[in-house]
Amino acid sequence: MNMQQRVVRLRADSQAKMACEDNLDFMRRLPNGSIKLIVTSPPYNIGKEYEKRDSLENYISTQAQVISECVRLMHDQGSICWQVGNHVQDGEVFPLDIILYRIFKDHGLHLRNRMIWHFEHGLHCSKRLSGRHETILWFTKSNDYTFNLDPIRVPSKYPNKKHFKGPRIGQLSGNPLGKNPGDVWIFPNVKNNHVEKTEHPCQFPVELIERLVLSLTNRYDKVFDPYMGVGTAVVGAVKHNRYGLGCDVVPEYVNIAWERLHLLRAGLLKTRPMDKPVYDPTKPRGGH
Repeated sequence: MNMQQRVVRLRADSQAKMACEDNLDFMRRLPNGSIKLIVTSPPYNIGKEYEKRDSLENYISTQAQVISECVRLMHDQGSICWQVGNHVQDGEVFPLDIILYRIFKDHGLHLRNRMIWHFEHGLHCSKRLSGRHETILWFTKSNDYTFNLDPIRVPSKYPNKKHFKGPRIGQLSGNPLGKNPGDVWIFPNVKNNHVEKTEHPCQFPVELIERLVLSLTNRYDKVFDPYMGVGTAVVGAVKHNRYGLGCDVVPEYVNIAWERLHLLRAGLLKTRPMDKPVYDPTKPRGGH
């Protein structure tokens, strides 16, 4: 390990800890039940520059080891959110959420939602429909888990709708804070024109992490990403007064993660706001 990697590996402060290190080594030093939210997007075994393509069987075996250690770290009222897409081999699609589901269930976890993250842009396929969504599996350890709906409510479709009969006639029928966002989430993916884009080829949007952090943790809880890339999960955690932890084996990504965190603290990190509507080309430029 060169000096640059070593310096990155050892860095931690009062709000975050990030390491250039294998995730199993990193996790084994953390105490049981210490993490309120584990949120990640592991490699999909499709040959991206940061992963070594392997057989699907070996990939699942490796994922099982990481998931097992994550379950050990989960707080009793905590959550795991595993965001995955598809493994594609010889043109055949293998949906990773379906394949990995049984591993989580074998640990006794409870699936609360299977959220669909929809986006408009990506690779264009010529022999099948182009993929425009990925899946987030949200598991808890028990029926007693942290869930805060109010911070992630979205505007109601009919905010002024009122009861037309009964004892509440004339009163607003919906929650004044907005509605439940549901399990289909529409966020732009981080492509070249996205304000958050770094050199990482498959980067999380911060607003997706923010929704999970705000709903599944409380202030000062710990949030951990075992495949953190350029630190989006840590940024989303620290932005909302949580403690962020993460690790990655690519030193350049870990350096970028620290740079992003420093920019956040200085008020200079550009992120797409959670409440910003997705661009609609049919509306005037000022309306999105």
